[in-house]
Amino acid sequence: MDRPGSSERLLNVTIERYGVWLRSSVVALCSALGLVSADRADIPLATALLVPALLACGVRLYALRRPLPSAAPGMVALLWTVDGSVVVLTGLSQPVLGGDVAELMVEAIIGICIITFQPEWATRPWAGAALGALGAAACTLGDVLSGHGPEVMPLLRLAILGALSRVAYLIVRARARAADRSAALSAAARREAEVAAARRAAEREYLATLHDTASATLLMVSQGDGRDWSWLPARARQDLEALSAVPAFGTGSVDLAALLACVPDGEGPARVRLTTAIDGPLVIPSGPALAIFNGVREAVANVSRHAGVQEAELRAWRADDGVVAELTDAGRGFDPESVPLRRRGIKGSIIGRMHAVGGSAAIASSPGNGTRVQWRWHASAQPPAADVPQPSRSRARTALVLLIRTQLLHGAQLAALLISLFSQFTFSLHLLTSHQDVYRPAWPQTAAFCCLAAIAAIGAPFLLRGRQIPPTVRWCSLGAVLAVSMVSAFTLPPELLTGPADWAFGLVGWYALFLLADLRIRVFAAFLGAHVAITAITVLLAGTPTAAEAAGLGIRAISDCGLQLSLGFLLTRLLHGTAPAAGIAAEQEEELRTRERIQEDMQRDHKDRYRALTATTVPLLVGLGHGVLSPHDEEVRLRCGVEAARMRRLFAESDAVSDALLNEVRACVEVAEHQGVTVSLAVRGRPAEVPVAVRRELVDPVAVTLGRTRSTARVTVVWTPGAVRVSVVSEDGATRQTAEADGQATDAQVTVARTTRGASVWVEASWRQLAVAGVT
Repeated sequence: MDRPGSSERLLNVTIERYGVWLRSSVVALCSALGLVSADRADIPLATALLVPALLACGVRLYALRRPLPSAAPGMVALLWTVDGSVVVLTGLSQPVLGGDVAELMVEAIIGICIITFQPEWATRPWAGAALGALGAAACTLGDVLSGHGPEVMPLLRLAILGALSRVAYLIVRARARAADRSAALSAAARREAEVAAARRAAEREYLATLHDTASATLLMVSQGDGRDWSWLPARARQDLEALSAVPAFGTGSVDLAALLACVPDGEGPARVRLTTAIDGPLVIPSGPALAIFNGVREAVANVSRHAGVQEAELRAWRADDGVVAELTDAGRGFDPESVPLRRRGIKGSIIGRMHAVGGSAAIASSPGNGTRVQWRWHASAQPPAADVPQPSRSRARTALVLLIRTQLLHGAQLAALLISLFSQFTFSLHLLTSHQDVYRPAWPQTAAFCCLAAIAAIGAPFLLRGRQIPPTVRWCSLGAVLAVSMVSAFTLPPELLTGPADWAFGLVGWYALFLLADLRIRVFAAFLGAHVAITAITVLLAGTPTAAEAAGLGIRAISDCGLQLSLGFLLTRLLHGTAPAAGIAAEQEEELRTRERIQEDMQRDHKDRYRALTATTVPLLVGLGHGVLSPHDEEVRLRCGVEAARMRRLFAESDAVSDALLNEVRACVEVAEHQGVTVSLAVRGRPAEVPVAVRRELVDPVAVTLGRTRSTARVTVVWTPGAVRVSVVSEDGATRQTAEADGQATDAQVTVARTTRGASVWVEASWRQLAVAGVT
């Protein structure tokens, strides 16, 4: 069985508490009224029976600290026995008290008990049904011991009350489940969006890390052997650690000042002497702190490689509700606007990282005037809208609470309408037709009965269509219900009010609950007060009632109007207490599921990425890190150049450009040009869409060939209506080719052809678009 949703779970807990408190209150009040009306000699024995029933209610109230759905089996059996003792002791008190008031008291208490048992034992319906049968048996036992045989109508009434209570609960529970299902669908959509955003962020961080570590290291190795490589083994091992580290989905805080104190100062003779002025501690969330730290590390590396100076100043301080970090050098400077979009150091490692955490990074530089890089993050910052497509958590929670509240209200109104119609056309209709001779006159009573039926006919269509009853219809109908109360009271002899002939006394409250369920409880309470006041005034105008008559009126008011008023309070609690609590619980559960899913996906993605590096990049870094491979070896430098070109092509995959294939080819060309290779690029035809996997297969032979070229090369991209071809001609690549470039493409849709002539080599990768459905 699936675990119930938050709305259903809290509904069950709330209804259990309501049932126990209502039953305890009714037992206490009706017992007191029964004892007041009893003979003095019968009070001690009756008290000896009713006080244990009250104590059993107290035990049940104490047990509310642990709701039934989570109670142990032994505790469930004990609580069932406690509940059963209440109805048995109440039934045994009937022959002791004697009289009509005692019979009315027993029927009222057992009736309320049977009503509350059904939703209270909602998760164990067999227990509720057994308690209902025990209550009916206790009522019958009381009748038998009182000297008159069991009556069919009271037993039938108790059975119908229990069935109506169960059906009403099932209706409300169905709406709660509908709310949980809708909430689950919305949460699943938000979860997928959050997971996708987290995976994109992890992908960007992975590419930035790859750029700052392995890509930069291999590119430097490929550019020549005329330098000091003493720093390389440690750097290669650090790169391996960075690439193999499993990404974490953390929300803790760290001290940015402590992180910045660990910023590396470059490699080899180009180390940068950092002058630091950090006003710590600077405790901020780990995400922005790592983004600033990694950005500063890359900026220091850029100073080491490009600035032409060996000194820089690093400052950090707290500003308003955030932090600011700034790196300044007096080097040769550059024009930030002239940096190509394909260059990743500034775009991905510095600006991109801060953008992903809701911060910003700004570069101020010009040729000959040094460079200043500044990172800013504020506590109120939020990730960009592109990465968080779902509504904010507060808006999502508000929408969820409104959904739960609407569904619970709809279920409660449906239940009230069902009880109203069933009670009217069973109990009330029987009473109306059986007592036509006592009404003065009878036709107003019949008209009032028809008026209530018309109110149901008018209001039901709105409810069945999921709409609220219009205010005009609501208030006119409520006025008609109050008029029914007045007609019933004024056309019935006062001594018969609230008795068997008064079919309307217990009915009008259900219609009022149906009409006023979505309003404040004081409106419904005011109506019930007016309804009871009409009956009380009519009785008092006929003379002062005796103690027994007053007790009977009080018991009937408690069992009917008290039940309805308590349901109004329960509905208020459900709408304004349970619904927000269910929304918060659902949000917390969904947040936990989202975190687990993000962690699982990030770890799986990390394994997939690292697996892709194990065939080529990882062996190079392992060999360089442990001295097995030497950067002075020409073959090692060529392999590093090939891997650097492949990584640059990988970085180019995420660029938003019109011609993705050409953009990735240009990324490989730039790496070759950094090696001192003269490359000419020619493009023919009109570009079209090419899937990512196909682009990888088309460009990889070009990357391998260019990585092994040291003189000149010519690259050509040719588009035709049915195919695309990417070719490269290297003047000296044939002498350095290995099996790495000889293998065919792994994608069956891409074919690779290779021809050598002396030192020259020609490689062409082609793809026919017609082989892929949907690409034209």
